[in-house]
Amino acid sequence: MSKVTEVVEQLVAPILEEMDLELVDVEYVKEGKNWFLRVFIDKDTGVDIEECGVVSERLGEKLDEIDPIPHNYFLEVSSPGAERPLKKEKDFYKAVGKYVHVKTYEPIDGEKVFEGVLLNFDGETLKMEVKIKTRKKEITIPMEKVAKARLAVSFS
Repeated sequence: MSKVTEVVEQLVAPILEEMDLELVDVEYVKEGKNWFLRVFIDKDTGVDIEECGVVSERLGEKLDEIDPIPHNYFLEVSSPGAERPLKKEKDFYKAVGKYVHVKTYEPIDGEKVFEGVLLNFDGETLKMEVKIKTRKKEITIPMEKVAKARLAVSFS
């Protein structure tokens, strides 16, 4: 994790706590010539544009005070949307029964990308029902092999 994202997480935490919001993720990325600082927030009932605006304004003031980024960047505060990343244990527990997309660091049964319903999460392994061609198969993925995971939109 970069120093910038760590600093932003520390700065935004009290703002989100006060507003009863959850930090989903912080990204600091260069796209083309521009740098973007993206802060993804959420709550059980979803976030609205006003909440994103308040967080953006208050976080922007704090960032201006301590100035941790030496060049121009765009600050974006938003909801993670339908394909919310799964990062923390509680994210995986909440995702049980939902359609998810998982990438692994190394192949499991010859594959590194899995999409299907998350059947169970026990804190150490994911159990998924994935569709391979026309048949359904249960697969178990150890957490230490998960590179990235997110909710996914199913078109079936």
